[in-house]
Amino acid sequence: MNNATQPLWQPSPSAIADSQMDRFRHWVNQHRELDLADYDALYRWSVESREEFWKSLWDFTGVIASERGDNVLGADKMPGAEWFPQARLNFAENLLRYRDERPALVERLENGSRRQLSYAELYLRVEQLAGALAAQGVGQGDRVAGFMPNVIDTVVAMLATTSLGAIWTSCSPDFGINGVLDRFGQVGPKVLFACEGYFYNGKVIDSLPRLAQVTAQIDGLEKLVVVPVARSADATSDAIRELDKAVTLESFVSAAPPRPLSFVQTEFNHPLYIMYSSGTTGVPKCIVHGVGGTLLQHLKEHRLHTDLSRDDVLFYFTTCGWMMWNWLVSGLASGATLVLFDGSPFYPVAKSLWDMAQEEGVSVFGTSAKYIAALEKSGVKPRESHNLERLRAVLSTGSPLADEGFRYVYRDIKADLCLSSISGGTDIISCFALGNPVLPVYAGELQCRGLGMAVEVWNDEGQAVSAEKGELVCAKSFPSMPVGFWNDADGAKYHSAYFENWPGVWAHGDYAEITTHGGVIIYGRSDAVLNPGGVRIGTAEIYRQVEKVEEVLDSICIGQQWRDDVRVVLFVVLREQLALDEDLIQKIRSTVRANTTPRHVPAKVIQVADIPRTISGKIVELAVRNVVHGKPVKNKDALANPEALTLFENLAELSEE
Repeated sequence: MNNATQPLWQPSPSAIADSQMDRFRHWVNQHRELDLADYDALYRWSVESREEFWKSLWDFTGVIASERGDNVLGADKMPGAEWFPQARLNFAENLLRYRDERPALVERLENGSRRQLSYAELYLRVEQLAGALAAQGVGQGDRVAGFMPNVIDTVVAMLATTSLGAIWTSCSPDFGINGVLDRFGQVGPKVLFACEGYFYNGKVIDSLPRLAQVTAQIDGLEKLVVVPVARSADATSDAIRELDKAVTLESFVSAAPPRPLSFVQTEFNHPLYIMYSSGTTGVPKCIVHGVGGTLLQHLKEHRLHTDLSRDDVLFYFTTCGWMMWNWLVSGLASGATLVLFDGSPFYPVAKSLWDMAQEEGVSVFGTSAKYIAALEKSGVKPRESHNLERLRAVLSTGSPLADEGFRYVYRDIKADLCLSSISGGTDIISCFALGNPVLPVYAGELQCRGLGMAVEVWNDEGQAVSAEKGELVCAKSFPSMPVGFWNDADGAKYHSAYFENWPGVWAHGDYAEITTHGGVIIYGRSDAVLNPGGVRIGTAEIYRQVEKVEEVLDSICIGQQWRDDVRVVLFVVLREQLALDEDLIQKIRSTVRANTTPRHVPAKVIQVADIPRTISGKIVELAVRNVVHGKPVKNKDALANPEALTLFENLAELSEE
């Protein structure tokens, strides 16, 4: 149980009153004749009266639609809930509601280049590209894919695609050939947008050799649109002359007849995005998200939970293969300026992203817990070196943010900001628990459960518990549930992914706790929970302590089957020139023991040179556990560094007491 009693930060009464969250509470009270006194009351109403809540959110955020209809919720079941069954709307139309000269997108690449588009310019660019896609025959329900870095052209391609009622899907250009085919090969895009190269960690990576193989193996692909990133437009044109089905972006657009931008009105649950699970346990699942659920959920999370407005500059460090890219670009619907960065966050120096944040006046800075931990280990203290006057919020996701990470942000980045650790994922393209501008921040906790999300923690008997660890579930349906999985006609894959434990209840696969003051602690993935002596331990509980050890740069923890039980094994990556000795092992063990229990203390601590991660940066505990137990890892193409798995094979230390 969490012992945090003193908040690290709390908003002032005036800041609370100025927030969109509080304005929404007053709006609901006025329009629904209620007397909701605070966020807790608002949250309870939003879950108990979900239809009223989601209808109120639609009105408050000004969703653009040709029709909403009177019926908010038809069939109320999971899976298969029918939200706003009479509605007709278009996703791109809502993201392009502003058409003025304010900056919409700022693109920053690792090599120092910078581009900017206003909202008016963005609209024109989308209009031109939508015309080219329509001329290519792309229409409602067709798939368009992006093998692209996080640049302006990727956002334009997504908006052009979705304006036509077509479906957008993407992955980052650092995927290998099999990783791309495992994804796009399943969904059969008609058009593929791809860069000819990109910049990462001081290197120029050429994408063309992979593109030649990918295009040859995707059935139904009609056109490859190559976007210059690392080459000039002329050099790109020359380089793709022999590439099958290839045309440059400029040629693709200029060949199409002029066509005014129009927005195809679709059903609320019409497919918008196809997202992919990491694929570390097999071929990635193709998760289909709908137009209306994605839009409503992102408007709620941006406007209310992040307090995003037209005056904000929103940055999230992400690739186009992570759902946080989709979350980021929805910020256009709130009229904010979005900063798109592509490259290594530590190149050429560890403070690079903070240089950019200062130059662009970033007000909301989003990143991963891993980045925050690495930044602290590198000794960067932006509070001392940068002018972060405009910064008012830091968002963190990808894995649980340790207590020390919270304290580092307030000590060395900025004391007066809302640090929001957020948790949800690709499965719901949004959050179950996240930040809140009207609530205090406690170390190690996500501030609250999201409005309209009936999030509970259940014990093994299926009973909701508070201040106890258990399975994070969502007990009632919500609009951003997947429409389904691609190529899953009978819904069997979808059902087995979330509903096998408790029929009709979404089991997310997180091991969590709801605290006495309504916060949420995530202890790690349920399938990676350790079970020594029958006691369930979340791996995040151990990582939180190990991150305090200065000598350790990175770690991964698994349970090893041993003597009819499970023992905790911790693998560590140390700073350069350091070697693991008995003194350091004892330091690690005593640090873990000091703030947890004897059960958490690793029986084995082993030094390794690297830790395997997915391309989106998440450690793969199950893959390491399989290697340690001599079991195969099914899909190494989902890993950024699959060679690291060999470091865990046949280790002598794991056959010893």
